[in-house]
Amino acid sequence: MSAEDVFQGKFPIILDKKSGAPLWMDLRELKLRYMLPVASLRKFFEGLVKGALYGTICEKCGAKYFPPRKECSNCGASETKWVELSREGKLLSFTVVSVKPESYQQNSDYVVGLAELKDGFKVLAWVKCDDPMKLKRGMKVKIEIGKRSGDEIQIYYIVPEG
Repeated sequence: MSAEDVFQGKFPIILDKKSGAPLWMDLRELKLRYMLPVASLRKFFEGLVKGALYGTICEKCGAKYFPPRKECSNCGASETKWVELSREGKLLSFTVVSVKPESYQQNSDYVVGLAELKDGFKVLAWVKCDDPMKLKRGMKVKIEIGKRSGDEIQIYYIVPEG
């Protein structure tokens, strides 16, 4: 008799697809709260509070980062400089999120997009629009900074122009 036959329906045990080893699947929900160090990104968060959007550029190879990074993942250099970003650009792509993670279940469907700003930085963010059917790749967009509804956290949005 196989392990799968022995455990089937008697315990919350599944078999690992690669090794075939039995794994206990806990039925309790596990909620995690993360605490991440952000001291090296202080300028970014201070900028949002003041209505400015900052990214970083590697001083060695010129790679552009948004959100900003302290080190360059392209060449490994630790010298990056802060730059204030353009707030105008074009929409590269977007998607309507209807199957949401647990922490966003209270939200209605929402749109996430990728914009390329005039200075070459790319920004991934929620798109603020009433009708996703009006969104088109290549359309002009701007970045707005505001507060997220519900919890008043300061964030940035992609907003179609016109």
